[in-house]
Amino acid sequence: MDLAFTPEDIAFRDEVRAFVAANLDRDIADKVAAGKHLVRDDYMRWQQALGRKGWLVYTWPKKHGGPGWSVTQRYIFENVCAEMNAPGIIPFGTKMVGPVIYTFGSEEQKARFLPDIRESTLWWCQGYSEPGSGSDLASLRTRAVRDGDHYVVNGSKTWNTMGHWADWIFCLVRTDTDAKQQEGISFLLIDMKTPGITVKPIIMADGGHEVNEVFFDDVRVPVGNLVGKEGEGWTYAKFLLANERLGIAAIPQSKRGVETLKEIARAETDNGRPLIEDSSFRDKLADLDIQVTALEFTELRALSTMAVGGAPGPEVSFLKIRGSEIQQRITELAVEAVGYYAMPYQPSLLWQGANEEPIGPAYAHQSAPRYFNVRKTSIYGGSNEIQKNVISKMVLGL
Repeated sequence: MDLAFTPEDIAFRDEVRAFVAANLDRDIADKVAAGKHLVRDDYMRWQQALGRKGWLVYTWPKKHGGPGWSVTQRYIFENVCAEMNAPGIIPFGTKMVGPVIYTFGSEEQKARFLPDIRESTLWWCQGYSEPGSGSDLASLRTRAVRDGDHYVVNGSKTWNTMGHWADWIFCLVRTDTDAKQQEGISFLLIDMKTPGITVKPIIMADGGHEVNEVFFDDVRVPVGNLVGKEGEGWTYAKFLLANERLGIAAIPQSKRGVETLKEIARAETDNGRPLIEDSSFRDKLADLDIQVTALEFTELRALSTMAVGGAPGPEVSFLKIRGSEIQQRITELAVEAVGYYAMPYQPSLLWQGANEEPIGPAYAHQSAPRYFNVRKTSIYGGSNEIQKNVISKMVLGL
């Protein structure tokens, strides 16, 4: 793989920078730069701008409406967006259910759902984890019983991200209680406005409403919303999870996080001596910078394999483990960098328009809430312990 940019790559990078500068609203970029909570409209404005350009589903092939970009173009796009403080693209439609639909769905489902995903006119969320069925997802108990032209769904999902904003949810449901665990699961698309669906918030440690519990009480779902074949949902789920874990590494965002740490370390402290002059902290920051670079090369190798027709393999589990650990390490160093100024807990400052004044440097109030929030990254998308089991089976054959 040639890592040197060609003149065409450099021209593409300039095109992306010009587009982001012209189409990313300043108030959204300022929120991202300041580490503030975003609302649904912030994401939708940016994603719809990308959709109008044809860039929202940048990982999709041309035949399904994507731009058909090369690995290098994807890499450039993701890094430029992170550098310019664009919000992350919500992956549930673009990188999760969209590829499942165009790979396994019916022609009717493709015609119905793919245009809305490409244009970001519908918000999707994920219904996988349940109380007692998280890392052991195959033990899920939400039932879908066939009743004529409908399935009747009963059960609940938890740790549902942004479901309070969602128009649709893709769900794993149990359609056969007599089959082996994995063989009795199906993949359903459910309109969140359907009677019988209740969404209850789970407030995170940083004070944000990011995740939810979703309850299904005799929810009737048309049989036409079954993706693929009944009982093969586990196959589609594994396909989706491979794409999800590739994105969890969030390497462009980690690169931006390291650069922010460098800025903090160069700033003057109470004693007038920048933290970068402390050899111990400097060593930690340099080690983290090296880890991010090594992870980036690993991701590029994985993307190169996929670009020539290969499927995501065990490397996505490596990326998920190391990516989540690095994200957590960034927040740990941020807390260490601000020291005792991390102790005044001011989560209200993470919302736009807060009247409270920050205690200490302007960046200090973000460190503790961010630290607590990022504890979750080593758990979602399949916990890191589960990923190590996946690696042992796929690589070592154990």
